[in-house]
Amino acid sequence: MKPHIASFIEYLRDHKGLKSATLSSYQKDLEQFTEAMLERGIEEAGQVSKVHISLYFSGLKEAGRAAASITRASVSIRSFFRYLTRERILAHDPFLQIEMPRHEKKAPHILTEAEVGRLLDMPDTATPVGLRDKAMLELLYGTGIRVSELILLNVQDIDTSLRFVRCGGDTGKERIIPFGELTASWITKYLAEARPILIEKEEEALFPNRLGGRFSRQGFWKTIKKYGNEAGIEADITPHTIRHSFAAHLLDHGADLRSVQEMLGHADMSSTQVYIRKSKDNLKSVYQSYHPRARIQQNDPQE
Repeated sequence: MKPHIASFIEYLRDHKGLKSATLSSYQKDLEQFTEAMLERGIEEAGQVSKVHISLYFSGLKEAGRAAASITRASVSIRSFFRYLTRERILAHDPFLQIEMPRHEKKAPHILTEAEVGRLLDMPDTATPVGLRDKAMLELLYGTGIRVSELILLNVQDIDTSLRFVRCGGDTGKERIIPFGELTASWITKYLAEARPILIEKEEEALFPNRLGGRFSRQGFWKTIKKYGNEAGIEADITPHTIRHSFAAHLLDHGADLRSVQEMLGHADMSSTQVYIRKSKDNLKSVYQSYHPRARIQQNDPQE
């Protein structure tokens, strides 16, 4: 099966535009599946049956693999066999009639608006590094982009006058995200006062690190942890926590789910719906405050 895996990964890269991290996940899942099949004496994809697939996933569950990990593996293997069938390498797809249990996504941790405010106030904007960090945090919360997208931004990807940022998702599909006046003002200040001091010549990165090169995911993770501790936030904060909070706060203030989905770059609405659970506690108070018939008026019937 290994030669077919190589051609499948090449197909995902060239035709689907998947990023290296996603391709690595597919590769890992398929290699583990192949090793398990070899232990059963199965060397060719055409020898794999529904029973073999079912037993494989039962084994993953018994081994204590996380539900999310099993779901990801099922997506990888299902896509692989679909590819083999479409390319007529296989006559029948053994995965076709297998129903995998859906993994219910856990509600993400959401910071309160007050906690976000404290976090964003932590950088010392009197210093170039602090001003850079302030601009990064404001843009992260102001747009909900992924940290991988944030660190890949170049100067030409952002327009502070029209207030939008251009970025690419995991599939390489470009999207345009608006941001507000406050975010624009901090980025404008950063570009004028801090970036010229921090940047190396001809570096395109919007946010350089202390050495003048492009920021790394790990570097930004450490930065946000530092400010979280200084802000007295007890929860474990990651860059994705800010993305989660962005989405939940938009929904809390009345944004529609489809718009939030588009801004987050989610291909599947179910990925966005997880934020609704965190917003439900706010629904009753919103209803009571804004619905015209939420309260009994003076001339309304009484029991």
